Amino acid sequence: MKRNSIAEWALTFLLLAYSTTFIAQANVIPTSSMHNTVLTGDHLIVDKLAYSPGDAFSRHLLPYREPKRGDIIVFRHPVHLQENLVKRVIGVPGDHIRMVQKQVWLNGHVVSEPYVVHISTDYFALRDDFPPTEAISYPPDPDVAIRGNEMLRSNVVGGELVVPAASYFAMGDNRDNSLDSRFWGLVPRENIVGKPVVIFWSYDAPTEDLQEYSVKHFSDLAAHFFTKTRWERTLKLIHSYPLQ
Repeated sequence: MKRNSIAEWALTFLLLAYSTTFIAQANVIPTSSMHNTVLTGDHLIVDKLAYSPGDAFSRHLLPYREPKRGDIIVFRHPVHLQENLVKRVIGVPGDHIRMVQKQVWLNGHVVSEPYVVHISTDYFALRDDFPPTEAISYPPDPDVAIRGNEMLRSNVVGGELVVPAASYFAMGDNRDNSLDSRFWGLVPRENIVGKPVVIFWSYDAPTEDLQEYSVKHFSDLAAHFFTKTRWERTLKLIHSYPLQ
C-alpha cells in the first residue's frame, strides 16, 4: 500500500511537471502596461501549446498556429531573457507599421484599436510617433536602446517599419505607459512562450509586491485576501482582437 502511494505521488508530480513545462503555466501581471485588458495583479493561465512548432505528426492532432495580429502573447523579454512579458501583437512578418500622433497605421491604413487606453494627453515623440526621427534613448537600460536602434537601422524603409521574418512587433494596450517594441525592438519568434487564456485569480497589489514575493506581500495577503481579491475577474477569459 505504501509503495503504491509513493508511486501515485511520483506519477502526479511527473504529470504536473510535464504540464507546467509543456502544456500550461501560471503567469502574474506585475505592471499596468496591458490595462484595461489585463490588470496589475491578474494571475493568468498560459497555453504553451498554442504557438508550439508542430512536427510532422503532432501538427495534425493539435491546434498549432502562428501568432496573429491582435493576439495577446507571453514571451521572454528580448533583452532580459529571464523576464516574461505580456503584450499584444500589432505586426507580423511582412507588415508595414508606423504611428502618427498615437494612431497606428498598418499596411497603409489606420487600424481600429478599441482595447487601447491613453492615460496621457501630452505628446512625447519617442512614444507617440513611430518610427522615431531620432535615435532611441532609454538611460535606465542602455541595452534596450541599443536593440531598439538596431531595429530602426535594419528594418525601416520609407518611414515605415517592415517586420522581418520570424519576428513580431508588440505593444501594450496601455499605450502611454508601456515599454514595448517601440523601445526594445522586435519579438523573436523563438521567444514566444504561449497565449494567456484565462485569469484564475486577480489580486489588487502594487508592482513591487508582484515582482518579488516579499514578507510584506504575504502579510498583505493574510490580512486582505478576501477584500483585495477581484472576485469579478475570476475565470475571466482573455480574448484576441483581429487587426486588419
